[in-house]
Amino acid sequence: MGIIEENRRLEELDKQYIWHPFTQMKEWLEEKPIIIFEGKDCFIKDIYGRWYLDGVSSLWVNIHGHRKKEIDDAIKKQLDKIAHSTLLGLSNVPAIKLAEKLVQIVQKSLPPHLPFTGNPPTPPLEKGGMGGLCKVFYSDNGSTAVEVALKMAFQYWRHKGVDGKNKFVSLNNAYHGDTMGAVSVGGIDIFHKAFTPLLFKTYKAPSPYCYRCELGKEYPECKFACLDKMEGIFNAHSGKIAALIIEPLIQAAGGMITSPPGYLKGVRELCTKYNILMIADEVATGFGRTGKMFACEHESAAPDIMCLSKGITGGYMPLAVTIATDDIYNAFLGEFKDLKTFFHGHSYTGNPLACAASLACLDLFEKEEVLKSLKKKIEILDTWLKEVLNLKYVGDVRNIGLMAGVELVRNKKTKKPYDWSEKMGWRVAYRARENGVFIRPLGNVIVIMPPLSISDQNLRQLLKVIKDSIVKVTES
Repeated sequence: MGIIEENRRLEELDKQYIWHPFTQMKEWLEEKPIIIFEGKDCFIKDIYGRWYLDGVSSLWVNIHGHRKKEIDDAIKKQLDKIAHSTLLGLSNVPAIKLAEKLVQIVQKSLPPHLPFTGNPPTPPLEKGGMGGLCKVFYSDNGSTAVEVALKMAFQYWRHKGVDGKNKFVSLNNAYHGDTMGAVSVGGIDIFHKAFTPLLFKTYKAPSPYCYRCELGKEYPECKFACLDKMEGIFNAHSGKIAALIIEPLIQAAGGMITSPPGYLKGVRELCTKYNILMIADEVATGFGRTGKMFACEHESAAPDIMCLSKGITGGYMPLAVTIATDDIYNAFLGEFKDLKTFFHGHSYTGNPLACAASLACLDLFEKEEVLKSLKKKIEILDTWLKEVLNLKYVGDVRNIGLMAGVELVRNKKTKKPYDWSEKMGWRVAYRARENGVFIRPLGNVIVIMPPLSISDQNLRQLLKVIKDSIVKVTES
């Protein structure tokens, strides 16, 4: 069988057997699929030999590029020892070393944990200040990291002897994953509404979506009216609220919605004031995406629980962690008969191969001074965003670090959006694909999230193709 015949066979087998995520399969079956065969640096290559700039970091997970030697070598070295053993009743070397490394990085990045006004924290620790983030619970992906956080928060209050704190607060336009708990604290109707009968009820606070403020306000004259609404919820229901969960600084899957400066700090202060745990979902924002190691750093807002995944292994293997404070961890300590154990776990928890990949990924941040190298790239992106904002059908641009969104609108003056069925974002993405750039939009929002290792030259080429695609599609 020749190469062309084999490639066509692969296309047919894909359509015959694979159900793709977040994909309308009827349309997929009518299109010619792109099947990736190889990757190198910031590029991916299909089975026909065509290369594409990876403009979404293989769905926001790739940091250092594809086939990074240091990560490749770390996985190969671990393979010579053991690929997997359970963390239930056992431990393993890479998981231990990674937990130590993560806690060191988190505590270096974030300020000491703020004590609750009515719930005295644990005594100051040698590291991390007042009960800082220092206990690592492993899982497999962003959704499971969030599930772990929600269950921890719920059970924490029970172990503390506080009855009734079993509700959660999340934001409109929030996305925290696709498992049932994560969907319950989500707020994107097009993703989540169908599952409403299966979900637990949550309190919803306004999204800090300044371009389309749901309160009809204008920033900064609004004086954080959205925070006032959140405080109203806290004031009325704090006795019932176990935790608030938030994507710090940017609601990624919600459309790259960036919060105004000071908003995140205000959220932290409200949680402290009303004795409500703060869960920071840094699955998308963690590991340099915002220009700092973690988004919470920008406003020194230390959460009580932090969820991490995606870039944690550099895009190599599934891995996630939920990091909690000593105060939360200590609430689960007790005699065997007390049943205070955290009854949660996964088969691949603390997988040695994934942990080895993560250790190599984190070492590269230091070795290659990744965060320092981002400054120039962020400046290139910032300049480009200001330019495309002048385009006739671009209503808004927003970014934090190398996470950016360009919102397309039918009418710039009225902010009238394109109808969902017009697939405007997808049409731009298809045009970009024809010109060697792979991106994946969120409705009418063009998402730009390349690997942090992308060169200045390749970043400029990526942005040029995206701009040209927006112009060609919207003005044709």
